[in-house]
Amino acid sequence: MVEQLVLFFLKDALFLLGYLARGSAFPKPLDRDEEARMIERMQQGDAKARETLIEHNLRLAAHIARKYTVPGYDADDLISIGTVGLIKGVNTFKPGSGTQLSTYCARCIENEILMCLRSSQKRKGEVSLHEPIGTDNEGNEITLIDVLGTDEGEVHGEVERRISLQSVRGLVSTCLHGRERTVLEMRYGLLDGTVHAQQEVAEKLGISRSYVSRIEKKAMDRLKVAFETGKAATGE
Repeated sequence: MVEQLVLFFLKDALFLLGYLARGSAFPKPLDRDEEARMIERMQQGDAKARETLIEHNLRLAAHIARKYTVPGYDADDLISIGTVGLIKGVNTFKPGSGTQLSTYCARCIENEILMCLRSSQKRKGEVSLHEPIGTDNEGNEITLIDVLGTDEGEVHGEVERRISLQSVRGLVSTCLHGRERTVLEMRYGLLDGTVHAQQEVAEKLGISRSYVSRIEKKAMDRLKVAFETGKAATGE
């Protein structure tokens, strides 16, 4: 279960890095009819529909993340943390509840960032409940007591909080070499934001699509091991 969770968030972090490589050109939100179709398809087990819903709400995650300042985290890291909340929101959204997907996901995104604020403050040791730990979009101070009332919901521990964009960039640059690195960079658009299908990668490298699939899986496994152990592995 933990291994699957690590791979899940590594893939989503790589997915987000590809969008940031375009200059944060996140796609526009879906219109209501298209969103409703994607939600229905996701409920039927369509993984592509789920990805589409996440993709077209990345702008919401970025907008909310930019409201906050957390010591030790840069803007990209806060967007990645907000994206974790977005993914949770999409995964747990219940159609027919009377709440729009964007409204529900906004709460999940904000909760995730507030948990990050709390976690950051805890690492500093014992402090006053009224000591400032960050600011909101209007420049108002946020104190620990403001955050303590936040409903955490069901969280997956340290996994999602530790997988920041900075850490994933570091893993890709230190753990992967040769074809493994090239395949992930092309598949997730890490160089210029352009995502390439496995067949396109295969033609570029002069190998079979099935071989590209095996290389991609091996590279993801290597990233997972490196993330869990904190050690850099030698790429292909």
